[in-house]
Amino acid sequence: MIWHSLIEPRKLVLPKREDALAGRPERMRVPARHAVSGAALEPPFPAGAERAVFGMGCFWGAERKLWETSGVYTTAAGYAGGFTPNPTYQEVCSGQTGHTEVVLAVFHPDQVSFDELLRLFWEGHDPTQGMRQGNDVGTQYRSAVYCDSDAQRQVAEASRDAYQAVLAAAGYERISTEILPAGEFYYAEDYHQQYLAKNPFGYCGLGGTGVACPTGLTT
Repeated sequence: MIWHSLIEPRKLVLPKREDALAGRPERMRVPARHAVSGAALEPPFPAGAERAVFGMGCFWGAERKLWETSGVYTTAAGYAGGFTPNPTYQEVCSGQTGHTEVVLAVFHPDQVSFDELLRLFWEGHDPTQGMRQGNDVGTQYRSAVYCDSDAQRQVAEASRDAYQAVLAAAGYERISTEILPAGEFYYAEDYHQQYLAKNPFGYCGLGGTGVACPTGLTT
């Protein structure tokens, strides 16, 4: 395919820790408030709120999908799953940090369950594409769920297995999504935060398979 011939091979392979860019100790400065909801972008968050971190390809469209979800308190675009501390967007796009583009969703579990957020996650992108999402190619576009607890991990794995069954029946390959314990979440630059609210005609590469994810995945 054309996309494979045009991309640098190294951008399709995760770097080893010892080969990753060095990064920096300074954290990225981001706005204090969410551009849509006005909620806090950084902790502290409301008592009882939970966190979820999803990688669905380009984080612009993924963040909009999540901030539009009832029960989600706040969202932020960022980087996770790699080695480089406090990376820049350019560094992540180089394929030399190991990070993927992600969205942090802080949600009220009495208003929206982690299970429901997983349904939105699975249906919102194609989790079988490996190091790409549509025309966006590279390790920074890989699918991922980074879990804050063992309970979240078990729910995520159960939902993956349930969705794999219906995807296979529809002719799709195996799910390539990373499901791992949450490491450090690094906020992306301020211009990435709520990008599609600030640029309503901006690029959104989000697109699912059209295969519905089973509900009540853990019951």
